[in-house]
Amino acid sequence: MTNRFDGKVVIVTGASSGIGKVSALAFAREGAQVVIAARRTDQGVQTVEEIKSAGGEALFVKTDVANTEDVINMVATTIKAYGQLDCAFNNAGISGDVFIPTADHSEENWDRVISINLKGVWLCMKYELPEMLKRGRGAIVNNSSVYGLAGSTVGHVPYAVSKHGVIGLTKSAAIDYARKGIRVNAVCPGYAHSEMVDPGLEAVPTEFEKILKDVPMRRIAETEEIAAAVLWLCSDEASFVTGHALAPDGGWLAK
Repeated sequence: MTNRFDGKVVIVTGASSGIGKVSALAFAREGAQVVIAARRTDQGVQTVEEIKSAGGEALFVKTDVANTEDVINMVATTIKAYGQLDCAFNNAGISGDVFIPTADHSEENWDRVISINLKGVWLCMKYELPEMLKRGRGAIVNNSSVYGLAGSTVGHVPYAVSKHGVIGLTKSAAIDYARKGIRVNAVCPGYAHSEMVDPGLEAVPTEFEKILKDVPMRRIAETEEIAAAVLWLCSDEASFVTGHALAPDGGWLAK
């Protein structure tokens, strides 16, 4: 059976751990040449080595998505190495401070979260889209959150605002490029096992027990379940899907 991403080049940001890493590994297994973009060099290089040891093709580009020059270099390195860009999963993000009421968040935390989670996604798209336009096709998935579709229940209002913004950005870009062969969608995960979530599970288990009561499936997602949604949105199987916010959330938002 032909792999869905044979001959395609994919950028994954925040690919040194969690959803980003698992998605990058999945893209590679399905034939893609994958650019691992992340701030942490050791973990990023390790992801590349895992892909190559499994017979795939990947390279690492040290990238802070909030830094314009880093993003320009990320895309330029991709084109220099592989000659094209077919898909991008703009996944990099941070949670920022949590369990803090809206008015008590620091301006520093607000600016940092918005800069990485929202401005960073826009910067990536700003330089990814022109390369896709050259080929007249492409697919972008931006990582939002269930907190991009609902208010924060854990006191991280800058995060929720940034993730709501990602959905607005996604929908607007989808309209802009719908007749130019480029699809733009968002994935809005519920809680999933990752480097960002698991420490919280251990630190404040009682808070997560409350959260799980709102999830009809009564569990946290495996990272692979989120990656599967990302790959589907990037694949030709989703050829008529654009401007959509897909929430693999165990039924949380259905309530």
